[in-house]
Amino acid sequence: MDVEDNVVSSVKDESLITKRRHQIIKSAIQLFKEKGFHRTTTREIAQKCGFSIGTLYEYIRTKEDVLFLVYQSINERVYQHLREKVDLSDVSSSNIMDTIASYYRLVDEMQDEVIILYQEVKSLHTSKKEVVLQKERDMVELLTRAIYACYDDKVNEKEATLIANNIFVQGQMWAFRRWTLQKQYTIDEYIQMQLELFQKTVGLTTIYKEG
Repeated sequence: MDVEDNVVSSVKDESLITKRRHQIIKSAIQLFKEKGFHRTTTREIAQKCGFSIGTLYEYIRTKEDVLFLVYQSINERVYQHLREKVDLSDVSSSNIMDTIASYYRLVDEMQDEVIILYQEVKSLHTSKKEVVLQKERDMVELLTRAIYACYDDKVNEKEATLIANNIFVQGQMWAFRRWTLQKQYTIDEYIQMQLELFQKTVGLTTIYKEG
């Protein structure tokens, strides 16, 4: 579902809506990182964007709309990144390994954004929350299909689904538990060890080395 189907704007110019909402998202992410969602006001978001509170409300109706736009923007970035990496037409073990490693590196770049996603999801109303969660299910499904296509002689579909979910959680864990993990491992070490664990899970004996 398109973001525009869920957030009402009084502006009719689609290109202007896209431009302004990009500004809103960028400014909101910076403020949410600094202050959190609940302590950030719409007036502060407008000021960060460089326009009036009245102008802000031409593109959103509530602060929750801003949070939803942020969620959609972050999830879409991760989803498109995965789609560019996964080759379902010619799935190979090396392609899956490269995809997993690339996903972990993306999380490393987006640690604050990932934390925002999971700290604030409870602040979304049910309909918007469902849109956000569906995008996450789409990402898991994409990786599940790749894993099952490549290792169907080693895992069944339910196992492939669980493995895909584990990969996403392990990626997010790098952000959630950075207070301890990043004192013990570099991102390179973390990725290599997670890839080795994945290979053991699907029954591979040759250890993959990134790059």
